[in-house]
Amino acid sequence: MDTRRDTAAVSTPALFPERHPMAPAQIAAGVQAVLAVQRRAVALGKRPFAAALVGPDNDTVLLMHQSVDQVHHAESELARLAYKHYPKEFLWRCTLFSTWEPNDQLYELTGPGNKENFTMDWHTRDVLKGCPQKDIEVIGPLEEEGRTVVEESDKYWSKTRTSSGLSR
Repeated sequence: MDTRRDTAAVSTPALFPERHPMAPAQIAAGVQAVLAVQRRAVALGKRPFAAALVGPDNDTVLLMHQSVDQVHHAESELARLAYKHYPKEFLWRCTLFSTWEPNDQLYELTGPGNKENFTMDWHTRDVLKGCPQKDIEVIGPLEEEGRTVVEESDKYWSKTRTSSGLSR
């Protein structure tokens, strides 16, 4: 997920500092950073959900986090950690990358009734509609990178589908 603001749409520039748009190569580098976290998580037997925070320069990876469990999601844990370390004005200019959001594709991958992941049908864009004070841009899903996320996530989910008696 990429968070950006449109300066023309916000009337309080001191509250929402200017952001620099990300170039395609910077987006690709951010995706690769978050995929590295997901790969590490899966290699350690953890759930394939990861998040990375990229700084205002659109290049520096400031923080990374993986899913801890069904309650402590990668994105929310990263957000808590980031808020402890950086002021909100700085964080507004940063970008959050995530490997997954709840959607039909994740539901199909994990399998119906999988106790390891009860997928909700809440898309990032739908959640952010309730935040009219900030113009937040969501980039994605990204087609090529999305295929990689699915293929690599399936290394984890194929085991939980099998142990749950589910098949894909």
